[in-house]
Amino acid sequence: METLKRLPRGPRLAVLTNGDPEQQRAKLARFGLLEYFEAVLTPTELGAAKPVAYATASRRMRTDPAQAVNVGDMLESDVNAAALAGLTGIWLDRGIDFVTGGPSPTADETVLRVERLTDLPDHLSRTNA
Repeated sequence: METLKRLPRGPRLAVLTNGDPEQQRAKLARFGLLEYFEAVLTPTELGAAKPVAYATASRRMRTDPAQAVNVGDMLESDVNAAALAGLTGIWLDRGIDFVTGGPSPTADETVLRVERLTDLPDHLSRTNA
């Protein structure tokens, strides 16, 4: 929650999740986070899988994909897929590959990366993302 409070004023926030939308909304509400997000969207609701879902979500939010940022912990399906759809992808690299359980995959130097969500506001201000 501290990270959300530290974000600059003005960005419209949404969640794009592969999870069940009602379960995700309930989780966000349980932790007092739902109020920060304008929408909770899923590829199923949008009628498109990732990476197309990112562009579709941008249209739904009336946001130019080039002005949108996606933060995700999956390098391929979150960060690289968002970039394919024209968004800036930021990788939350927690040091583990959630698919294999092994170490994080290797990303090239062009991938924007943070290790903790608390680093995100400072990272956004430095990169103008």
